[in-house]
Amino acid sequence: MATEIEKVAAQVAKLRAQAEKVSGPLAEAEAMLRAAEDAESVRRAERATVYNRRVVDTWRERAEAAANSGNAARERFFDMLSDEPWFAAYVEYRASRHKRGHVLTEAQRAQSALGEVSTVPEQRWYDARLLEDIVSHADSKAADLAAEFDQELSDKRDAYISRTG
Repeated sequence: MATEIEKVAAQVAKLRAQAEKVSGPLAEAEAMLRAAEDAESVRRAERATVYNRRVVDTWRERAEAAANSGNAARERFFDMLSDEPWFAAYVEYRASRHKRGHVLTEAQRAQSALGEVSTVPEQRWYDARLLEDIVSHADSKAADLAAEFDQELSDKRDAYISRTG
């Protein structure tokens, strides 16, 4: 039995020697890896500092350029929108309110020039409600269509009930 223990002990000693022989280069390689990672971290931090400095130094110009970058698209949008017949009709409708305001202002000036007490009411301005008007009109049309459908259902019911035979 001692020979078996001696064999295992010899094998352990041999493996330990091999491990010590390899552990030196492994430790050196691990140290080199850590040094490379540390150096990369330092380079990344330096690059981040350079980038951040560039952002701080140029943000105003870049923000202004970004803010103005949509101007041409906005103009194209308004040009295309103005070409739409429904939009032209809506503009005409909204212009009527402005026209009323001009008439009231002219009448107020005339009364003032004549030294009369102003009896002309002040112009009442309303917010532009294009989207609300569209939704309101769509709801009204949808209610009309639903009422037509309801009438069709009632007519079918009445026809069924009233049929003879």
